Amino acid sequence: MYAPRGEPADGTVPGLSAGVVALAWLTQFLVGTDLFVVAPLLPRIAASFGVSAADTGLLVTAFSIAYVVASPLAGRLSDRRDRATVLVAALVLFSAANVGTALAPGFGVLLVARVVAGIAASATGPTVYALVSTRARPRSRAQVLAVVGSGLLTALWVGAPAGSLLGRYVGWQAAFVILAAGTFLVAFPHAFVWRTGPAPATVPTPHATPERTGRPGTGTVMPAEPGTGRSGSAAPETDRSGAAEPGAGRGGAAEPGAGRSGAAEPEAGRSGAAEPEAGRSGAAAPGTGRSGAAAPGTGRGGAAAPGAGVAVFAVAVTALWAFSVYSLYTFLAVALHADGRAGTVTWLLVVYGVGAVVGGQLGGRFADRADPVRVTRAALALTAVLEAVVALVFPVSWALACALGLFAPAAYAFFPAQQRHLVDMFPERATAVLSWNNSALFTGLSLAGAVGGQIVHALDYPALLYIGAAVAVPACAVARGRAPRVRGGEERP
Repeated sequence: MYAPRGEPADGTVPGLSAGVVALAWLTQFLVGTDLFVVAPLLPRIAASFGVSAADTGLLVTAFSIAYVVASPLAGRLSDRRDRATVLVAALVLFSAANVGTALAPGFGVLLVARVVAGIAASATGPTVYALVSTRARPRSRAQVLAVVGSGLLTALWVGAPAGSLLGRYVGWQAAFVILAAGTFLVAFPHAFVWRTGPAPATVPTPHATPERTGRPGTGTVMPAEPGTGRSGSAAPETDRSGAAEPGAGRGGAAEPGAGRSGAAEPEAGRSGAAEPEAGRSGAAAPGTGRSGAAAPGTGRGGAAAPGAGVAVFAVAVTALWAFSVYSLYTFLAVALHADGRAGTVTWLLVVYGVGAVVGGQLGGRFADRADPVRVTRAALALTAVLEAVVALVFPVSWALACALGLFAPAAYAFFPAQQRHLVDMFPERATAVLSWNNSALFTGLSLAGAVGGQIVHALDYPALLYIGAAVAVPACAVARGRAPRVRGGEERP
């Protein structure tokens, strides 16, 4: 199993406990329920304030636009400050926004409350993903991200219907009161569970002579084994989610003849293992192996780090994927109602939601066992083919159910693999890049709602699905690039 260059080996990362993963999952479930529950409650909200259904649609638009605009800013803030603190503050703000939603005296105040909720939500999801990804073992990172992300997908078919039932029997305000209470309560454990940074699990060799290398404050190097030229793992001083301090993990000048950053025996010629998130080998002395001085702004092993243009190009794939997938989902119920099959909506959405959860898990597992880019491209190719199949069989309910049962797992395998790919490529900007990725997700979702409605009105639902399938094709074509990986100290392209 290959670990991304600049990542610690699995043996040096304690990983995440089931309780911490469950807390992250619950957080995503609550935020996701708030996102998905608005749509089925729109008719009741419209009746409460005496506005049209079209006007209440602004609640979804306001939330999405606020999310898209605020997400990159929230990501930069989270990367520059303590991530756990940012997450707790965002959850408290999100809770307050839901209280404001439930108690809004007029539609204008309700609209403002949804804008605040979108801003708060923009700082929760990416920060949770960044905290989880930097603490998970490298070989299981995408799988853990998929588990956490399944909280969002579970909200799609559990949280939203439950909120709709509350709205029907208790009142739509009750759903937001419960969400406010839930997010406020989960903020407290988040304030403590991320405070302990990952510690190395390397056992000292009794015959080694302890030596300390690198700049002060970057960590203590464990003793080297005689003749191996391998220095022990450094315990980085942590900031934010256990990530190394700026400059940590860039081992100082190596001893003469050493090929690793840190003290090494002669004959060693391999580049030093970089600390998590830093990923730059130290300056090697003349005559050493391949480890060279990493210039400022360079990435792994002295190579130039991917720039902002690469990041924008990478997350644009997410926007295309989101348009393709959510053009199908957003108008499925509308199309079934118009076709006189309203009774099939609930169980077809359950089929879709369960398939999405399964697909997220499979995508995470495959991304951890293979190149994540291959998983994203395969998922996009299957999305294009199966969305066209859904369009073909739409008139027949049982065939539609089968097609949705295949489409959802294939489509939703993309997202955890894409997240793993982005974290591998941009470890030092994980939260910022994941924030851009979530912004791209909401951009595609918003475009699907805005453009899709016009297409369905002018043509029909299957025509929209063919367009969505066509959009997935260029997304598959441009999804490329991966972080270098290493095996046993050797870089793999």
